[in-house]
Amino acid sequence: MVERIARPRVGHIQFLNCLPIYWGLMRSGTLIDVDLHKDSPDRLSAALVAGDLDIGPITLLEYLKHADELLLLPDLAVGSDGPVLSVNMVSTRPLAELDGARVALGSTSRTGVMLAQLLLAEQYNVRPEYFRCPPDLTQMLLEADAGVLIGDVALRAYYEAPQRGLIVTDLGQAWREWTGLPMVFAVWAVRRDFAAAHPGLVKEVHEAFLRSRDLCLAELDQVAEAAARWETFDAATLATYFRTLDFSLGDRQVAGLREWARRAAAIGEAPALPEGGPEFFAG
Repeated sequence: MVERIARPRVGHIQFLNCLPIYWGLMRSGTLIDVDLHKDSPDRLSAALVAGDLDIGPITLLEYLKHADELLLLPDLAVGSDGPVLSVNMVSTRPLAELDGARVALGSTSRTGVMLAQLLLAEQYNVRPEYFRCPPDLTQMLLEADAGVLIGDVALRAYYEAPQRGLIVTDLGQAWREWTGLPMVFAVWAVRRDFAAAHPGLVKEVHEAFLRSRDLCLAELDQVAEAAARWETFDAATLATYFRTLDFSLGDRQVAGLREWARRAAAIGEAPALPEGGPEFFAG
């Protein structure tokens, strides 16, 4: 009797930025074949590292800390090659005037937070006082001069904060202007032990994700219209957002990943990448 292999435990970020991936999985019927776990980026990262997930998205910073346990899935990420719209710093004054000011970190992604800190320290030469708090912009700015937001609340702030006289700095755009490279916020990875034991399953899941992404990119207007039925954003805003995001991980994106890793390692926030770069699942 052949032993049945349990469905792979796969993570899914419960933010709008990953809806295109989920949409395609739903449309193709792949959801039947995986045990899908939806959660925030930080919790999914922790679950993958702990072995509670087999395959899933992981923030770039957490991947770097655990690269010896993980293999990246090729050509799949969440990032931007310019504006990202949903990873922002909202401030009451220009960033160059934040030296010694209080900055609230309301993000659930340490990659976005670290990007903000790198930008302030290295490009603007300011050293704010950072503290963590829930991602509520009004509450954040009662206690701080600026706040870092990621995900749906950041996308909302991108459109609404300027109407309140606040300055919004798109951190994806800021990185692109600073380095000339794309920014990778999250990658998809598989645990090395699972990949060694079940390479065929990993290949199937990876191919399903790529098909899902490509299907959604071909139907973005329909995806946006459907999502607008239950989201606070209208279809046009969602379509613009989905087209802004970059779900690929090609040579330019890997170059951006390596540059971010180099800068994070230089300040002791992450291990340096091996000289050969990140290791990919070869399937």
